[in-house]
Order: sequence, then C-alpha cells, then structure tokens
Amino acid sequence: MALDIAIQPFASAAAFRVPEAARILTPALLIDRDRVQHNIATTLHLLGDNPNRWRPHVKTAKLGYVMRMLVEAGVRQFKCATSLELSVACQAGADDVLVAYPLVGANAARVRQIAEQHGGVAISVLVENESQLAQWSGSSVSVFVDVNPGMNRTGVADDQPDRILRLSKSISASGLRFRGLHYYDGHLSKYSIAERCGKAHSGYERLMNIVRLLSTHAVEVPEVITAGTPAFPCSLSFAPFSRAPFVHRVSPGTVVYCDATSLSQLPEYEYLPAAVVMSRVVSHPAPEIITCDAGHKTVSADAGIPTCMVLGHPELEPLVPSEEHLPMRVADGAAVPAIGELLYLVPRHVCPTVNNFDDAVIISDRNVIAIESVSARGRERPIQI
Repeated sequence: MALDIAIQPFASAAAFRVPEAARILTPALLIDRDRVQHNIATTLHLLGDNPNRWRPHVKTAKLGYVMRMLVEAGVRQFKCATSLELSVACQAGADDVLVAYPLVGANAARVRQIAEQHGGVAISVLVENESQLAQWSGSSVSVFVDVNPGMNRTGVADDQPDRILRLSKSISASGLRFRGLHYYDGHLSKYSIAERCGKAHSGYERLMNIVRLLSTHAVEVPEVITAGTPAFPCSLSFAPFSRAPFVHRVSPGTVVYCDATSLSQLPEYEYLPAAVVMSRVVSHPAPEIITCDAGHKTVSADAGIPTCMVLGHPELEPLVPSEEHLPMRVADGAAVPAIGELLYLVPRHVCPTVNNFDDAVIISDRNVIAIESVSARGRERPIQI
C-alpha cells in the first residue's frame, strides 16, 4: 500500500462532499474544477509560466470541457492517440495537435479528413519508416519522427541516428513538412526519481546527438517532445533543453487530474487529486470486508492492485475487483463503513478510469456546477459516412 504515502497530505475527502450527493447515481466521476485549475497552474509554473512549453496528452483530460480549460490557460498545443480525441481537441480550440500513435489504413484516412475539416489547426502525425509516408502525400498533415527511447513500443531506436537522419530527409523529399522528434520515455516510471532522471538524462544526451547529426546534414529540427508525467521532472532538470536551438515541449497529461500514481511519482510538487470516483458501500459480505460499487468497469485495474486509494480512509484496503464490485478489507479495530456510506476513490490510473464514464459531475467550491460529457471517450464509429 505504498501509494497511500503520496495522498496523505490530501487525505480528506471534504472537497468532494457535495450537498447534491444523495441524488447522484454511483459510481460517479467527480471532477473538481478548482483543483484542475490548480494543477494546470502548478504545471505552468514549473515550466516558467510558459504555456508554449507544454503539449499535454489529452487521453487523460478526455472532456472537451477540460481541454477548453487548458486553452483558456494559454495551452494551445496537444497530443492525442485517437481520431475522436483529435476531433474534440480541434473543437476545443487547439491550434496544434499531434496524433502520437501509429496510423495506417482507414485510421490515417480519417485523420486526413479531420485535417481537411480543421484547416486552421496544425495537425501532425508520427512515422517510424519510409513506407508510412505515402499515405500522407498531398495532405496538410506534418510529420514527427517517432524515436524509441528503449520503451520498445513504437519508434526508431535512439541508437540508430543514421536511420533517423534518412527518414527525416525522406519526409522533406516526399513534400511533407518535418516537424521534429517525438521521444516518449514512459518506461522510466518504475525507477526512483534519482535513477529515473539519471537514465532519462542519458537518453536525452543521445537525443541531442541526433539533433546535432541532423543539423550537420542541413535538416532543421523545429521541435523536440519528451516526457510524460513520470519523466517530467527529468526533462525540467536537463539543462541543454533550456538553451536548445529547437522548441522543447513536455507532454504530461495525467497531472491535470493527478491520480495516486502521479502523486507518488511527483511527491515534491503541490499537485492535488482533482478527479475521484464517488462510490457507495453496497455490502458487508464478511466481518472485516465491505464492498462498494466501483469494480474494474469503473476504476481501471490496468495499473494493478489496489486499483485506487480511499480518501479519508487509510484503514480501507481495496482488494481484487470484479466487474461491478470492489471489495475492501477493513483494518483490525477500525470502524466498518455502513451500507450506503459514500467513499471517494483516487484511481491508481486515472486515464482509463475517466474513459469508463459517459458523463462527469463538475464541482467547484463543494457544489455541483455542471454535468459534462466525457466527449473523447471510446472511439468513433468504425465507418465514417
């Protein structure tokens, strides 16, 4: 239960206890607008109050409502993974969106269609080999080279600079605009902060060497993107980025809502959990076990067990969920929550948790102010007419 440590300073659930709770169907996704604004401001402060340095991944935000909050804060460039997220980001006022996912076939054709519909938005994509270039020929879409930092999920390995050079040249030769390098080092999340940054900085040195190689061959690198949430502090502390000849942007998205994992990874910053699942106790199946209505169809289990932490209840240990049920063990001697009692759960992984909901309850100053659609959840219809 090490993740408990990260949320102790914010252990009270008071901010999420709204007068309207009795008539809210559970499980429900509650998003505190004030805390989202706080987390956005915290991130921008860490970036020298320069919103141009942040390209958040909107797979976390998911709501057009929250994307508009980012735009209002001056953040106009985003990352996304699906065509639906791309459409919602464009509609929310984005100026510049990177689809940071390998696109082929009908998926690529759909992104081309969205780019035509939103001519005022700079839409870009990732490639890792020359065969992917033809599908973008004649479009307004621009291209980043996807660099693999060792995560081995997508991209050209960062120890193959000559291959990256050839691909960068091929982009321009194909009549497409080369936008720069994309480098997602999410695999470093398993390390302590000191080891995480040591490994990240070694990777960033290789990345800078790639930029220098491209420069010597007259290939200008306009932008370099690094760091989701785990490596965010590592990018901040890598001095060469601050004096680089390119625009350097980071792409943490989870920090907008801040889940239990993010709070554990970034304990030195003043982030607050801004999205919780409100759940009700529905059963007392055994003397020291309670069950609430927040199974893995509600709070994602992809990050492991426990799936969440319970605000204000360190004595409750979430156990293995089933689809609609989340059992919890009550510590010896602790009071057992009554059936019907409300619990406020901070997800271990907020991104897929938000994706489980059709709507979110937006609160501010402990009052419900709106019900907003999770407008970028799921995917578009498989055939676009």
